[in-house]
Amino acid sequence: MTKSEELFKRAVRCIPGGVNSPVRAFGAVGETPRFIVSAKGDRILDADGNSYLDFIGSWGPMILGHNHPKVLESVVRAAGSGLSFGAATEMEVIMAELICDIVPSIEMVRMVNSGTEAVMSAVRTARGYTGRNKIVKFMGCYHGHSDAMLVKAGSGVMTQGIPDSAGVPAGCTEDTLSAVYNDLDSVETLFEGNPDQIAAVIVEPVGANMGVVPPAKGFLEGLRDLCTRYGALLIFDEVITGFRLALDGAQGYFGVRPDLTTFGKIIGGGMPVGAYGGKREVMSMVAPVGPVYQAGTLSGNPVAMAAGITQLSILKENPDIYRKLNENGDWFYSEIAGILKEGNRECQVNHIGSLGCVFFTKEPVVNYASAKTSDVKEYRNYFKFMLEHGIYLAPAQFEAMFLSAAHTRADLEEALDAVRAYVREK
Repeated sequence: MTKSEELFKRAVRCIPGGVNSPVRAFGAVGETPRFIVSAKGDRILDADGNSYLDFIGSWGPMILGHNHPKVLESVVRAAGSGLSFGAATEMEVIMAELICDIVPSIEMVRMVNSGTEAVMSAVRTARGYTGRNKIVKFMGCYHGHSDAMLVKAGSGVMTQGIPDSAGVPAGCTEDTLSAVYNDLDSVETLFEGNPDQIAAVIVEPVGANMGVVPPAKGFLEGLRDLCTRYGALLIFDEVITGFRLALDGAQGYFGVRPDLTTFGKIIGGGMPVGAYGGKREVMSMVAPVGPVYQAGTLSGNPVAMAAGITQLSILKENPDIYRKLNENGDWFYSEIAGILKEGNRECQVNHIGSLGCVFFTKEPVVNYASAKTSDVKEYRNYFKFMLEHGIYLAPAQFEAMFLSAAHTRADLEEALDAVRAYVREK
C-alpha cells in the first residue's frame, strides 16, 4: 500500500469522502487521491516521492508557479508580525488600491475569504442596490456553494452527477433563474418573463467549470446590453479568469465592463482569500456605509494580503508574462488537439489563453449540454495514463487545465510526449 493510499484510508474515517473538497476526490477517475507534500515551480511532489508536472496550480491561482520566492518571502515576513488581528491594516488599503488601479470597472472593493463568499456578497449587494430579488445564472457555470447558486452548477457538482444539492430548501433557489451559456435569446426570454424582477445576471466570462467554454462572439457584449436595457446589474465571476487571461482579467481581455466583479484566491497568491468590487454607487450599499450587511473576522488577513500584493505587483510590472502565457497556451493546446486527432480520438480541445480542456466528444462544446456529451470513461483512461507518466491533470472531465509562467516549452513538450504515448498505447 502506498503512503497516499494509507493516508486516504485514514482520511475516509474522519473526513467526508476522505477529502475537504469534492474536486480533490479521484472517484470520477477510479483512483486514490495523491497526497501532496510540496510544490515548486510547475512540479508537485506526493507523499510517496512521485514528482508530477502540474496542470492544476491549486485550481488557478499559481499563475507564477508554486512557491514563487518573492511571494514566499512576503508571506514569511508578514507572518513574523502576526497571523491575524481582526483589525484594520495598511496591507488591506494597499491591496484595495492595487485592485482599483488595475481593474477599470472597480472603484471600491471589499475583501472576503473565498470565491463563494465573494459571489454570495455580490449577489446580496446587487439585490440591495436594485431592490429586486431574482438572479440569472447559466447552466454549467459554478459560482461557489452558497444555496442560491447550486442550481445546474458545474465543476464538482457536474462531475458527480448531482444537479443540485441536498439540504438546499426550495425557497433558497426560487429566485434563481437558469439560462443557456452562449445563448442571448434564453437570457432575454427570462427578462421578458420576469419584468422588473431581475436584480443581476451573473456569468463566468469564460465558462471554466464545465471544462473550458469560451464566450461566443458578441455574447458578453450582448449580456451587457441586456442588463443595461432591463435595469439589472451584470456580475462577472472572475474567480478563475481574474488576473489570469490578462492583468485586468476577462473584462479587459474582451473589453466588456461589468457592474460587479468577484475574485478568488489568485489575489492571495493561492492563500484563502476573495474579493468583490465594482462601481462606487453600488459598493456604497455595503455596510457600514450602506444597508447591505456583510462581515468577516478574517477578511483582509494580513498574511494573505502580503502574498496577493506581491503576486499582483509582479504581474503588473511584467506584462510580458501574459504574452508568453497566452502564446504557450495557443501552441500547447493546439498541439494536444493535433496529436489526439491524428490518433483518431474524437475530441474537442477548447482553450483561451492559459486555460484549456480536453473533451472526448465529436460535438463542439459551447455550453453545458454539449459539454455533457463528453465520454467520461475515455477521460478516465486518459487521466490515469497521464498520471502514470508524471502529468498531473484535474481528476474530472469538467475542470480546466492551467498553465503557469513556470511552465517552459521543454516542460510542455514533456506533457505532449505523454499524450503521444497515450495515442500509441491506447
